[in-house]
Formats: sequence, C-alpha cells, structure tokens
Amino acid sequence: MGNTAFITGATSGFGRACARRFGREGWNLVITGRRRERLNELQAELAPHCQVLALELDVRDTAAVRAAVAGLAPPFNSVHTLINNAGLALGTEPAQDCDLEKWHRMIDTNVKGLSTVTHALLPSLIARGTGASIINIGSVAGHWPYPGGNVYCGTKAFVEQFSYALRADLQGTGVRVTNLAPGLSESEFTLVRTDGDQAAHDALYAGAKPIQPEDIADTCWWLATMPAHLNVNQLELMPVRQAFSAFSVHRD
Repeated sequence: MGNTAFITGATSGFGRACARRFGREGWNLVITGRRRERLNELQAELAPHCQVLALELDVRDTAAVRAAVAGLAPPFNSVHTLINNAGLALGTEPAQDCDLEKWHRMIDTNVKGLSTVTHALLPSLIARGTGASIINIGSVAGHWPYPGGNVYCGTKAFVEQFSYALRADLQGTGVRVTNLAPGLSESEFTLVRTDGDQAAHDALYAGAKPIQPEDIADTCWWLATMPAHLNVNQLELMPVRQAFSAFSVHRD
C-alpha cells in the first residue's frame, strides 16, 4: 500500500514543493487547495511517479473537511504524514489600522482550519501508529513579534503551542508532531499579504537569499522519514542573512 502524505495548501509555495518531493519518492498523495486548475496541473505532473488524489478544499469549511476525510478510500485513507501547510498573512498595518475581516480570515485559516484538518485525520494517524507524523507549518513569527504582525503572529504562536499539546496527548500512540517554523521565505506569501504588490515582494527578498519552498520540502521529507523513535518538537529555520535585531525603544 505504501505511505500516504496529506498536504493542505498544495497549490503553491511550501505545499506544492512538498507534494513534488514526496510524490517523486513514490508516496501516495492527497493534495488539497482552493484552486482547482493548479491542483489538476500538479496531479498531472506527479501522476507518473505516484498515486495522487486532488481535493478542492477550503480548510475553513468544517463540513467539507470532514466529508473529504470520511470519503478517503485505499490507499489514501491510511495517512502516514499530515503536512498542515494551508495558511496566510494579510496586511502589514499596525493593529489600530487593520481590517477586522482580515484578522478573522487569518484566524479561520491558520487556527481553525489547521485544527479541523488535524482533528479529522487523528484517527487515521493513530491507526497508522509508529512513525506517523504531523508536521505543522508554523513561523518564527510565533516566537518573535514584529510591527504589523499582530494577529498573524498570534496564529503562529497557537500553532506552536497546539503542536506541543498534541505531543502530550499523543504520547504512547507512536504519532510524532513537529512545529516547523521558517523565517524569511520566498513564495506567494508576500503577494497575498500585500494584495498582489509585486514591488513589495521584490523589495522584501532582494539580496536576502531567502528560504525557498524546496528547502522546506526537503526538511519535511527528513522529518517524515527519520527513525520512528525520534521526534523533533520544534525546528526553527532562517536564511543565513536573517538574524535577530535589537528591541525598539520609543523616546520623547
């Protein structure tokens, strides 16, 4: 039957790179996302290498997530690795200038959506047992706040603590849980955050040699295939050119 990876947000960035990495290794794939055309393209690309089930799915839709998971048939219903990648940041304004709807959308996707998918797949992962993995894509923003991060930082702090609490609850099942927290990463992330501002995207990454989606895919592959008696609780990655800065001080 082989191993199956269930990947949310597979239509771009980290999710798409993970699908390619795992698929080319011959894993069965369940790839989900909201853009059907991109799912179809990825499915066609990977079909020569593995079995692929493409599900048009919005993780914010609880009923749809439950129905999708309940409808999985062999070999897709025995999930070895869940990669909770679907998520987004919206806006860079200070909290007092933010659009509340954007805050709610981040919470619904990054917190509620991730929780819903995890809850739906826990029975399959526990049945798989030893070596099964949940890889939650967090962010350094869950550790280190920054101006304009507000609710996005809060959602990624949730991902970190949720991952730790899952580890506690899943003790004895053999299921591993990792919070994978990247720093500056080049993908569609900034375009989404800035409503498609290409200049802002280019300026952020110019000369920075940021993390690439393939770097995260390789890391997820390592986490999913490491010896079954090991668990990486937290893994924070930054490009070499990104580091910590001094605290801000406002002066009269």
